[in-house]
Amino acid sequence: MATRAASRSKFFICLYRNLSSSVAAPLPLPPLVSSRRVVVTGLGMVTPLGCGVDTTWKRLIDGECGVRALSLEDLKMNAFDKETQLSTFDHLTSKVAALVPTGTNPTQFNDQTWLNSKDHRSIARFIAYALCAADEALKDSNWLPTELEDKERTGVSIGGGTGSVSDILDSAQLICEKRLRRLSPFFIPRILINMASGHVSMKYGFQGPNHAAVTACATGSHSIGDAMRMIQFGDADVMVAGGTESSIDALSIAGFCRSRALTTKYNSSPQEASRPFDSDRDGFVIGEGCGVLVLEEFEHAKNRGAKVYAEVRGYGMSGDAYHITQPPSDGRGAILAMTRALRQSGLHPSKVDYINAHATSTPLGDAIEANAIKTVFSDRASSSALAFSSTKGAVGHLLGAAGAVEAIFAVLAIRHGIAPLTLNLTKPDPVFGDGFMPLSTSKEMPIRVAMTNSFGFGGTNASLLFSYTGAD
Repeated sequence: MATRAASRSKFFICLYRNLSSSVAAPLPLPPLVSSRRVVVTGLGMVTPLGCGVDTTWKRLIDGECGVRALSLEDLKMNAFDKETQLSTFDHLTSKVAALVPTGTNPTQFNDQTWLNSKDHRSIARFIAYALCAADEALKDSNWLPTELEDKERTGVSIGGGTGSVSDILDSAQLICEKRLRRLSPFFIPRILINMASGHVSMKYGFQGPNHAAVTACATGSHSIGDAMRMIQFGDADVMVAGGTESSIDALSIAGFCRSRALTTKYNSSPQEASRPFDSDRDGFVIGEGCGVLVLEEFEHAKNRGAKVYAEVRGYGMSGDAYHITQPPSDGRGAILAMTRALRQSGLHPSKVDYINAHATSTPLGDAIEANAIKTVFSDRASSSALAFSSTKGAVGHLLGAAGAVEAIFAVLAIRHGIAPLTLNLTKPDPVFGDGFMPLSTSKEMPIRVAMTNSFGFGGTNASLLFSYTGAD
């Protein structure tokens, strides 16, 4: 055991010595205050591939795509006249999106169930997605406690990126038209990001921590990592954790278009638009959805005979301290997040079998992350022993929900022994070669340890590490 620990220490010392001189070596990490282990016992999803974990996973592995052309109705400009709506639509340079399919089919999100009841006037779509995914995750975990003590030891940590921008847009129009008395008394509860977590806690009576991270595209991963630590430090025994987002609306799309973040080359071929790591990528596809995991203290799960998907082994965070939207060219923020997750886990990089990359299909970000992965995993990456991919080719970029949905993909990769493909990877970026290549087809393989990365505007980074229970 001592030899293994010494080997790990030598690895990290060598890694930091070989980084660019602009990357300061961090202070040694202190040991965890708590030795409480945290496992995943339930999963729930609402994604552009469908409603439900089984539906989404099957379509992902089969190489299907949830991206489609935008329509005027998708812009959610109900308070505006038709002329304004048409003019806005015409001026959008990106006209593709990854929307959650709606309808009454069990594989679709049902508006009637989650949005249209009189009791749901304070529920915006991003909140409804969280309620739907949490319902699936809790039923999957078989954790629906009735005893007060159990409810007091169960918390919720569900964050989001932007809240309900469409509600803000419509309400602003009321002010412009001097119709302020028409403003809904539920306007504020509908737009507050923490209300996703709040509504889930109220529905089930959970009185443990009620938490909501808001860290742009790293939100889902931060929410899960924060929940893990709440269990480790004894604040709860069970946490319902994840991220949710529904920002496919006129203002959000226009804002991302103005920042030149969205793809514009594939308006006539939407399913080819999201192409992480591909040489022809030109921006991300905006998406929506939610991912929720039930995290549980290991002994608590074992004592009640819960099904265990995987163990949460590491959580690494960092800040780029560089630029509001662009990562530094040396990828130091990504490198720090990944190495900190590894150090916390006690696992050597050679133990990692699969990485679900953040890669959003932007020219700069994908290449920088690829080099960061190669830096951290060095020889293992170049020898093809490490499988990695970006699932955003199939679901687009779900913003605040991305990290949670992709964490579930990492857990399912361990569960089923399948590493998902990177859709639309037909001409890999020149950064790849010599055995270092993302998966272009799903690959069946033993996966005992999987990592997922999430990086957000403002230079906020998070990496999560999951393992088969007992992996060392």
